[in-house]
Amino acid sequence: MRVLVTGGAGFIGANLCRELAAHPRVAEVVAFDDLTTGSERNLDGVEARLVVGSILDRPAIDAAVAEADVVVHLAARPSVPRSVADPVRSHLVNATGTVHVLEACRRRDTPIIAASSSSVYGPTRILPKHEELPTRPQSPYAASKLAAESAVLAYGATYGLPVLALRFFNVYGPLQSVGHAYAAVIPTFADAALRGQPVHIHGDGRQTRDFTYVGSVARLLTDAAVRRVTSPTPVNLAFGTRTSLLELLERIRELAGRPVEVVFDPARPGDVRDSQADSGRLEELFPDHRPVPLDAGLAETVSWYERQIASARR
Repeated sequence: MRVLVTGGAGFIGANLCRELAAHPRVAEVVAFDDLTTGSERNLDGVEARLVVGSILDRPAIDAAVAEADVVVHLAARPSVPRSVADPVRSHLVNATGTVHVLEACRRRDTPIIAASSSSVYGPTRILPKHEELPTRPQSPYAASKLAAESAVLAYGATYGLPVLALRFFNVYGPLQSVGHAYAAVIPTFADAALRGQPVHIHGDGRQTRDFTYVGSVARLLTDAAVRRVTSPTPVNLAFGTRTSLLELLERIRELAGRPVEVVFDPARPGDVRDSQADSGRLEELFPDHRPVPLDAGLAETVSWYERQIASARR
């Protein structure tokens, strides 16, 4: 089996490529990435072939899909704040780019597994969030991911294309970038705590998230690709946990082993207050999957950032 991973040099993509390359039924892994947010270094030691290209380049993505037995589509322009700053680019990459990938898959009836986002739910107060809830995007990023998800499901319904649209919830772990304005919360907290710098929290810190370790995501995506799991409806990819940012910071502080100064900044536009997944549909499709617990995932993650900081200092 040959698997194409768009966004394969990114944080989730590179972790997935490593997992795929170790699977006995996967003969070749191709990472397709324009290296805008991904890095060739993320694939160091991974038996994957990197193809540098953009999903907005139709001939390039068509050629890449032509060699694949299944596509895992992770390429995107991530981050709510980044989309607020440049909504047009977010829509172009996330929505239009996804249609380019779908067209390439449709021409060859190639199964596609695509990453959607929990942000599509918006500010609903119903928890846990189940897939039958109305969607209310509150940011250009969320709107672009809903457009992409809708296109994936529409291609399944219209053309009979084998599809699986997974709504990711706050994925974290090794390789997640830090040190820029759009960095996610766990790398931001971990890096600041390990360096003895103040941790900035947007809002009161009581907002909650369903954090999902990247190793759990990579294993589940690999299983989905190998078994060619499909669904006519979106599926939450998270496991029903709920942790506030203040709780998260306390766990990271304990792992870092030092006191942490906290600075509270104004809440950011487009951020969702609370998020928790209903994982019933996921469990039906993947009954044998067991996620990595938060404490174990955070320990691995903080240890990885600690090694990166030590290496940079040397």
